[in-house]
Amino acid sequence: MASRKTCLYLVVFMLDTYAVVYSDDAPASGAFAVNSPVFKPAASSVFSVNMLSSFPEDLEISDYCNDLLHLFGQRYVVYVNCLVPAARPVKVCQNCYSSYDNLTETYENISDQMGPGNETCRDSLLRSDRLMLVYVLYSNLEDLWTKSDCKSCITKGYESLTNDTLYFMDILNHTLSCFEKYSPGNHTELCKSCKNTYSQLNDLYSGMEKNQTLCIDLEDAMNVTRRLWSKNFNCSFPRKETVPVIAVSAFMLFLPIIFYLSSFLHSEQKKRKLIHHTNKYANMNIQDKQN
Repeated sequence: MASRKTCLYLVVFMLDTYAVVYSDDAPASGAFAVNSPVFKPAASSVFSVNMLSSFPEDLEISDYCNDLLHLFGQRYVVYVNCLVPAARPVKVCQNCYSSYDNLTETYENISDQMGPGNETCRDSLLRSDRLMLVYVLYSNLEDLWTKSDCKSCITKGYESLTNDTLYFMDILNHTLSCFEKYSPGNHTELCKSCKNTYSQLNDLYSGMEKNQTLCIDLEDAMNVTRRLWSKNFNCSFPRKETVPVIAVSAFMLFLPIIFYLSSFLHSEQKKRKLIHHTNKYANMNIQDKQN
């Protein structure tokens, strides 16, 4: 079957070439371009000027691999369409983890899994050409997911957001609701009324940062909240970690005073001892002379 189809293509190609070369409109040199105003393909030509839509059967990818490629394309589009609206404010992890999971599953089927008859699509879809388009497309999105640290906010198996992430988002919503409630009025009242909620959110974020359980969604949300608190509302409060710094700074400031004071007291004590010994020695000499 493959041999017949190949022979048929060769016959058609030779006939079509013959018709073009010996056409009255063809250039004398025999060299022509597809878009050339001189070259006009014959209307009855069976062989199209475009690339063949199919190759011999032994070079075609199987239906199984073709279906996987089509599914990869669909899920790739779904994931990208999710990422673009989630770019600002950043919600790429919480909104798109499900579509990323579907895309990853399809790529793994292409690269690792065996199809019918122990068939694999890795070579035909990932390594068959220099461009390696499927591999490059997936690698770019995988690199984006890794840089976003989304795995820190998503449970294993991409089932849901982690409990820490959900709790942070709950405190964040309470804080933003407080901002919204008092922002039309006096910002002094906002700073006073929202201080506890904002402080709780800030402490929670610091703890998650220390435990490395943050993703880009939470980092961006906290940065925006901090800008609202300090820049837009001009609120501030002393942070707990500044207390030791102030104590150490005060100690270092008074250290020279303590040093000079102790030196002065020590010298005065030595002076008193010296005077005491001098008087005692003088008294002893007077007594000796009287005797």
